[in-house]
Amino acid sequence: MTSPLASEAAPFGRVLTAMVTPFTADGVLDLGAAQRVASHLVDHGNDGLVVSGTTGESPTTTGAEDARLLAAVLEAVGDRASVVAGVGTNDTRHSVELAQQARKAGAHGLLVVTPYYSKPPQSGIVQHVTEVSRAGEDVPVLLYDIPGRTGVQIAEPTYAELVANPLVVAVKDAVGDLERGAWLMGEVGIRLYSGDDALNFSWLALGASGVVSVVGHVAGRQYADMVAAIDAGDLHTARAINDRLLPVVRAIMTHTQGAITSKAALQLLGVIEHRTLRGPLLAATDDEVAIVRHALETAGLLTN
Repeated sequence: MTSPLASEAAPFGRVLTAMVTPFTADGVLDLGAAQRVASHLVDHGNDGLVVSGTTGESPTTTGAEDARLLAAVLEAVGDRASVVAGVGTNDTRHSVELAQQARKAGAHGLLVVTPYYSKPPQSGIVQHVTEVSRAGEDVPVLLYDIPGRTGVQIAEPTYAELVANPLVVAVKDAVGDLERGAWLMGEVGIRLYSGDDALNFSWLALGASGVVSVVGHVAGRQYADMVAAIDAGDLHTARAINDRLLPVVRAIMTHTQGAITSKAALQLLGVIEHRTLRGPLLAATDDEVAIVRHALETAGLLTN
């Protein structure tokens, strides 16, 4: 299925949030809450969502749960936003199954993280992506390069091999090397999405297609305004937005894992009832909630 917002310059939209997966108090997948979160995000500036990613606690959900979650989110917002399904694992066969499942459900894109833990050779990464993209048939692929979590980085020559596949259209970059990313965009021709909220302004100023954010749970509209300002050449306004959001980025991204703080923030905003996570992640402590609350209030994102 083609995304309603797809373009050559931004194949998955401009402001995407890597969406949390809501659970009930006893840890059961809460599809109603997931649809509320998805609608809230799209109503507040996001034109794309990533489901079953790291922030969605994908290591703890089953394939059947991933299918139900994706279907629920597509039903809620699939006509208003790009919905990208996380299908990357460290098992090519499993990722192939998830890609086939996501294609059948109508996903607009596939997020394929570099296989983690096993540290495959670069040729293994190419083979993995090739098989997963083939399973998705006509669904475009968003690579996810995050060596801090996977233990392996996609090499520059490997990108040239990967983009020879017309379905590999973009990368969510969490490497953090701005010069390298600019080179990949210019010389390899791959579209780049910022995968690190602390670098959103910098990546956008360098020509990134957009952001795949965690802070977008609470600041999607602000990031959309930042994108618009940079598109208009107004770096002063874009930088002011970035500066205003810095306390929120720190609160959500540096004190503990982003899924933990994002659920705390959504609970503070009244979007979800429970901030339950699945082990080994733990729900935010009262001190962690207080840090998030203070940051949201400081940035004017929480007023009650």
